[in-house]
Amino acid sequence: MIKDQYILGIETSCDETAASIVKNGHEIISNVVASQIESHKRFGGVVPEIASRHHVEQITIVIEEALKQANMIPKDLDAVAVTEGPGLVGALLIGINAAKAFAFANSLPLVGVHHIAGHIYANALVQPMEFPLLALVVSGGHTELVLMKADGQFELIGETRDDAAGEAYDKVARVLNLPYPGGPHIDRLANESDGAVPFPRAWLEEGSYDFSFSGLKSAVINYQHNAEQRGEEINPNHLAAGFQESVIEVLTAKTLRAAREFNVKQVIAAGGVAANKGLRKSLEETFEKENIPFYVPTISLCTDNAAMIAAAGNSKFSAGKTSDMSMNGRPGMELNSWN
Repeated sequence: MIKDQYILGIETSCDETAASIVKNGHEIISNVVASQIESHKRFGGVVPEIASRHHVEQITIVIEEALKQANMIPKDLDAVAVTEGPGLVGALLIGINAAKAFAFANSLPLVGVHHIAGHIYANALVQPMEFPLLALVVSGGHTELVLMKADGQFELIGETRDDAAGEAYDKVARVLNLPYPGGPHIDRLANESDGAVPFPRAWLEEGSYDFSFSGLKSAVINYQHNAEQRGEEINPNHLAAGFQESVIEVLTAKTLRAAREFNVKQVIAAGGVAANKGLRKSLEETFEKENIPFYVPTISLCTDNAAMIAAAGNSKFSAGKTSDMSMNGRPGMELNSWN
């Protein structure tokens, strides 16, 4: 009889302090997230020093709460998975050192997990992953197309050359005087709009799977400033809709072209921007017509959480890959395969 495998996941890469226990890589037993959004909102973005201080205050509490909700004790666990990078180095170190201390005190293996691998494996919590698959990763700091030919195998086929989609959303939201984080507010305005300002699409050179949203962001900002100089009133819904339509069209078209080229069995979306209603609808409709299965996690699993780290950690641990006590925070960590 195969023994069930329980992984404690810990996530502190940015502004969420999170701990979770996941069974066999796909069943969430507990998932605790302490958000810092209210603390950073007044600054219009994440302040690294404030984020680190909040992690120090919350990390022990969320780990204890994850164990409590799961009705488990440390000896019931098989390993501890923690975000090793990328992320804010100070924030990463809080989670890593907490994971090291917990693993050492309870004689548990330690597994370092790439944050983006975590976002991808969030899909395993809602639907079995079938390979080869294509993952569209869209978050505050990352916009990437990742081909997975097998479990734990990552091939980066496209990435952002400047602003990630989430960064562009936040910067455009600031122009519109919308609160941080800007993505949900722009999504709401776009969905309420009865028109859209025509903005350019950055396709880059022919055949490229890379992304670029800096030019689009600048086009939106220039449009707003020019209208202000002329004394014209802008409909914020139309501006938000035009911006979002440009982002979604490029993301959807490049994902579709890659899915066809690599003949994948499944397409998944991951990351905070995957919670965007407009993007989810576009991808769902596109791949339904294409007859390619498309999946995206529930909204609570798109944003940073520790269940996704535990799910990715389960795959890595099952492949016999563990870390040692010399593990350090790696803010520029590359997405490497482990199979």
